[in-house]
Amino acid sequence: MTVDAHHHVWDLAVRDQDWIRGPELAPLRRHFTVADLEPEAHALGIDRTVLVQTVTVAEETPEFLALADGTDLIAAVVGWTDLTRPDVADALARLREGPGGRYLRGVRHQVQSEPDPDWLLRPDVQRGLAAVAGSGLVYDLVVLPHQLPACVRAAAALPELTFVLDHLGKPPIASGALEPWASDLRALAALPNTVCKLSGMVTEADRRTWTTADLRPYADTALDAFGPGRLMFGSDWPVCTVAATYADVTHTAAALTQDLGDDERRQIFEGTATRVYRL
Repeated sequence: MTVDAHHHVWDLAVRDQDWIRGPELAPLRRHFTVADLEPEAHALGIDRTVLVQTVTVAEETPEFLALADGTDLIAAVVGWTDLTRPDVADALARLREGPGGRYLRGVRHQVQSEPDPDWLLRPDVQRGLAAVAGSGLVYDLVVLPHQLPACVRAAAALPELTFVLDHLGKPPIASGALEPWASDLRALAALPNTVCKLSGMVTEADRRTWTTADLRPYADTALDAFGPGRLMFGSDWPVCTVAATYADVTHTAAALTQDLGDDERRQIFEGTATRVYRL
């Protein structure tokens, strides 16, 4: 069995995805549904997925939970709620009481879009993160490399909360630079309440000419820092499709981990996600 720990869906007739801008992302300006993903996933032996929020709109999470309730493929949902509201715990409880509420396993916010690099350290955000931990959920981090130091401080301040770093913190793969990203990633990995997704690399590389060799230094750094027991595969479908097919991404992740033992690969492609998201 294989778990895809990170993908999205959207219906532009229901809600615009205002982050899809510019000619490079133009192919994403259409509907992407679970029905589109299912045959591709099943063809690759992927039988469980984690559906992750895309926009900071309260209505999206209940829709995703109801969607998970109606398909065997989605095993967990990472939703969104306003962490700065004073009643975060109550808001999360209401989500869990609705249709499909049992699938809510995590929360995410587009921290990458916040102008304040220390947004995660704001007192109101810290209070919201503590409520996420108190609700038994994990917190997905979608950040840019310069925001990693704040992630380290936030995770150190809240040892009771598991932080899941999406897309390796979006390293500058297209430029080939490793520092300071690698050092900041290692600092985050040094905290036991952190895990990382082997995801999102093809869209941080040169989207037209990337090779597995381009990605390897970044994947190897994450493997060395977190170890297979705290690393999980995610496709980032359909965002990945601007640079690669779903099969390409899955096969590339397999190639990047081919030198590991069977048990180590099992952790990356099933065990870590199953444990962290309680699949």
